[in-house]
Amino acid sequence: MEHDLLLNALVYLSAAVIAVPLAKRLGLGAVLGYLLAGIAIGPWGLGLIREVETILHFSEFGVVLLLFVIGLELEPSRLWSLRRSIFGWGTAQVVGVTALLLLAAVLAGIGWKTALIAALGLSLSSTAIALTTMQERNLIPTPAGQAGFSILLFQDIAAIPMIALVPVLGVPEAHAGSGWVGVLKALAVIGALVVAGRFLVRPLLRFIARTGMREIFTACALLLIIAISLLMASSGMSMALGAFMAGVLLADSEYRHALETDLEPFKGLLLGLFFIAVGMSVDFGVFLAQPWRIVFMAAAFLAIKLAVLWFLARWFNMSGRQRVLFAFLLSQGGEFAFVVFGAAAAARVFSADTASTLVVVVALSMLATPLLLILYDRVLEPRWQRRHQRDADTIDPNQGHVIIAGFGRFGQIVGRLLHANQVPLTMLDHDPDQIDTLRDFGFKVFYGDATRTDLLHAAGAGHARALVLAVDGIDDSLKLAASVREEFPDLPILARARNVTHYYQLMDLGVTVIERETFESALMLGRRTMEQLGFGAYLARQAAMRFREHNLRSVLDVYPYYKDRKQYASMARRAREELHAMFERDFVAIRDDREPDRD
Repeated sequence: MEHDLLLNALVYLSAAVIAVPLAKRLGLGAVLGYLLAGIAIGPWGLGLIREVETILHFSEFGVVLLLFVIGLELEPSRLWSLRRSIFGWGTAQVVGVTALLLLAAVLAGIGWKTALIAALGLSLSSTAIALTTMQERNLIPTPAGQAGFSILLFQDIAAIPMIALVPVLGVPEAHAGSGWVGVLKALAVIGALVVAGRFLVRPLLRFIARTGMREIFTACALLLIIAISLLMASSGMSMALGAFMAGVLLADSEYRHALETDLEPFKGLLLGLFFIAVGMSVDFGVFLAQPWRIVFMAAAFLAIKLAVLWFLARWFNMSGRQRVLFAFLLSQGGEFAFVVFGAAAAARVFSADTASTLVVVVALSMLATPLLLILYDRVLEPRWQRRHQRDADTIDPNQGHVIIAGFGRFGQIVGRLLHANQVPLTMLDHDPDQIDTLRDFGFKVFYGDATRTDLLHAAGAGHARALVLAVDGIDDSLKLAASVREEFPDLPILARARNVTHYYQLMDLGVTVIERETFESALMLGRRTMEQLGFGAYLARQAAMRFREHNLRSVLDVYPYYKDRKQYASMARRAREELHAMFERDFVAIRDDREPDRD
């Protein structure tokens, strides 16, 4: 038994290590890599793993951990502020998809009970796939991400009455009266969870934290989530929903970050295992028995769900790009559909064969989601950008004496300072929405790619007093600096550097006035921190100025060697040692004769 467990772990890890990096390298994404790995090692691939159901149930714990970690990021007050989008977006999505699928199924001659349960189950989306993709792409703060998250959360809530409805529609003697009793039981469990989270869990975590044993704290966190998951499952609810609620209740606690850090590795591994298990669960026997019928069902399901989601996004005034991305993210069937269809087969709402067919349709839709996102990235997004591209603005070359290339968060501060002191400006940026917004506030910002020499000529670079180089991308910054140095050798360039390497590369191009974008602000924050800790304002300022002088001097000293990795490392190490020695001397002087605050 031990050897079987280790052998299975070897197979899972080997499949993931081979398939996922390969899929990422080919631009297919990690989720599709896991799914393909599962197909490869499952019963219809190499047959290395057979107990698919057991693995699928175990790996669902990855989804539970994902929802718990997300819950930790949402304080109850913030969750309450999302209530309208959760119930508004969520209700509209579930009702809209269910209604259209139900209509299509009834028109195809399917009984209304079967059609209703199938439509309800298919209206649910995959929390694991959608949220993992949103996190990978940093989409949760975007309108599409916020709407998607709200809908997924509502679906987990809606799954409770869906499961309660199944026995009501089934054979009368089967599970008689258990449906609504289950709902009451679920509500009681939720109430108990809220009370326990507020009055029992925090004292427990405080007690464990006082032991100072990190591994016991991690064990306690896992114990907490497993216990909540089993409690929710025993009342017929989504384990993920319970974990999410527990996370929300601990979101404003002092243990939030420690829990998140400890659980992150388990979450990633178990989510990967979940996707592998989904890949293994695709029953190609059912698929091969009637391939065209299942392909048609999957295609029709995806088309209906995509249409509802797209129109829903349009109704809520989401932008064009966000609409398509939002629809693709939630287009698949969800893991909870497996539970609904299993319950329907047990209650004899429909046959086991129908349940198996629907499970394959859901699995195929899950496989389709990464492919739809690849289509979006490689075809639709570039087309959208080309369609919304506009010609560069015509610029009066006599109106500006200072050109600012890049009017983002850095360039805006420079521009506002110069504008306030009546310095004539010509500002260039490539974001049409940003330009229109800034023009509303009275700024003269022009659309165009500042790295183009012809645009710089049009902007009057030949007789401008200076060019402020504030574009975001390092490559674009260097390209622009090289173009200006070649075409306008007498034009002074004042540049923003993202890091020390960028600083050196700009120096290579002859740029002499360079500011590292975070250096001065970080220095000021360090100075404020010292004052907060009780250092006098004068001492804090002196320490910051000494550090600044030493850092600037050492950066220039190291510059001749930055392309020689060994010499560069040696010089950087020597600079750190000098700084340490300097602060040692300062510390001794302050200890012997502490100066009073002179501010």
